[in-house]
Order: sequence, then structure tokens, then C-alpha cells
Amino acid sequence: MRHSRIKGEGISYYHCLSRVVDRRFIFGETEKEHFVALMRKLEAFHGMRVVTYCVMSNHFHLLVEEPDRESLPALDREMLLKRMGFLYDSHTIRTVREELERAAEAGNTRWEQEILERYRRRMGDLSIFMKELKQRFTQWYNRRNGRRGTLWEDRYKSLLVEGDSQALMTVAAYIDLNPVRAGIVNEVESYRWCGYASAVAGNCWAREGLHRIWGQSPAISATENELSWETVGPEYRLWLYSEGVEKETVAAGEKKRRKGFSAEEHEAVIKAAGQLPYHSLLRKRVRYFTDGAVIGSADFVNLVFANQKEQLGLKRKTGARKMKGADWGGLCVLRDLQKDRIG
Repeated sequence: MRHSRIKGEGISYYHCLSRVVDRRFIFGETEKEHFVALMRKLEAFHGMRVVTYCVMSNHFHLLVEEPDRESLPALDREMLLKRMGFLYDSHTIRTVREELERAAEAGNTRWEQEILERYRRRMGDLSIFMKELKQRFTQWYNRRNGRRGTLWEDRYKSLLVEGDSQALMTVAAYIDLNPVRAGIVNEVESYRWCGYASAVAGNCWAREGLHRIWGQSPAISATENELSWETVGPEYRLWLYSEGVEKETVAAGEKKRRKGFSAEEHEAVIKAAGQLPYHSLLRKRVRYFTDGAVIGSADFVNLVFANQKEQLGLKRKTGARKMKGADWGGLCVLRDLQKDRIG
């Protein structure tokens, strides 16, 4: 059953997931590199912000900040041409510039506004951003491989995420830890097609995205608005690696390092009667992060529920449902999943 996408108000955050049709493993190194480059071009053109991401062999995850469209600055000629420079070739940009110049010379403001509106309606909208990202990658991939038809398994999934540091950090870590959960790498920074590894490598877009998480933290002073990677990087790394520590083993005379829980963490699990802290469960597949519809504090989920109750066609009185199977620090979701919550 297809569900309507839950939309936030004002500046909103979404975890988006899309899989390749038939779960085919089509993403090699070249495909991953092209996908990330295309994502960044569209991010700049549409005025979105990718907080973090991960491109796997047959699917991808994005944590995206959608701007408040009501407060977006008016799109004028200079801004349009600048944004087009991120996405379009010089011929297309020159054609649009000449069309705008003809409208200005004719004193036809209506014509000029019609030109601007063609592009304005595409900006700041998550649905259009995701549609163009998937379509443009499909076109590139099909041309490269001489194929036709759709490349993606149905539409993308989206989860509305509360814009506070706890919810954002939890979902961001879940996304960046995908290659670790899949057993592809032992260290997150070793997988170059995720947000954290890209930030470690010095990519300014990736670092700016992760800065967004700390910008929502009440622990950060309002005057401390220029966060540096020297501050954010170590904090986020501690968060990512809080679920386990590295252990040194000897096999065939060679020393190897692998992940493992400490004795203290094991004792904490016993004390909690098997209720694992959610830091540990970030290594697993958690359906709450893809199928929960909305995630955040109870107040946040209930507010979204109250505002969109009629649209969703739900008859229950409250929206927030506590996440089960672990200590999730009070996080709630809109959809109370009955089975296969954690895999």
C-alpha cells in the first residue's frame, strides 16, 4: 500500500531511500562517483542541503534539509544564472541569458517573470529534487549501458525527521554506518561514498552538511554560528563509534583490527535485560528509519499528526508511537511497525 509523503512545515529534514529495480547491484565505483557528483549539482541548483548520504551497490540513502519555501528570496536574473551554472552547460545558460535580455529590451516584465517561473517552481522542493536526481541518473546510466526503461524500484521512501540534534544525529549515523553494517568496511571513513568519509577527505559540501546537525543543538551557543570541522569532526566520530571499540586479534601471524563491544558495554546490556542501546542497533537494519513516516520527540510527532490528521485519514487520537526494541532515548515515530522492526 502506497502512503502519502508526510510533509513538514518550514525548514524540514527527510531521510530518503530508493532502491534499484529487482535489487540489482548496478553501482560500481564509476556509478557511485557520478551519482554523488550529480547529487551535488542538483543540491546547489535546487537550494537543498544534503546533511549526509550513502550510496550502496543497489540503493542510496540521503538525509536532506528542505528550505522553508515561504521565506526563500525572490529569484532574479543574476541568481538564476548563477544557479544554472551548477547544473547546465554553457550553451543552455547562454540561451536563457539571451532570452532574458530580449525580454528586458522589450520592457516585457511578464515575459521575464514567465522565464524565471519555469525554474523557480523547481527550487526548494524535495519531491522535484528527488525526481530529477533519479531521472538524470537513469538517463546517464541507460545511455552508458545501452538499456531502456526504469532503473528504480517504485518511488522513493521518505521519513520526516525532527530538526533537533538527537534525531538528526541518530538518522545521520544510521545512514553513514550502512557500509559497516553490510560488512564492506570496518571503518566508516574507509567508504568514500558516504557523507562522513567525504567530510574526512575535506569535501566542503559534506562538512557543511554535518555542521547542520550541530547547528540544531541547544548546547551550542547562539553566537557560536561558525562551527569548524575541528569541532564537529571529532564529536561526530565519537557518536559514530560509540556502539563499539576496535579489538586487536592475531590470525595466521598477522595482527588485525575488528569491531567489538567492551566488557563494560556487555555488562550494561545484561543490566538492561537485553534492551540494547540504540547506538549498537545502528549497525542493523532498522525499519523505523525508512517506514516510520515521522521521527522525533513525542511533541513533534503529535504536532505533525494534528496538522495532517485529516489528510492522512487516521482516526486515532494521538500520533506518537514509542520506538520499540531498544532504548531509543525517547524518540517516537508516527507508524507503529508491528514486525521486522530491526533486522
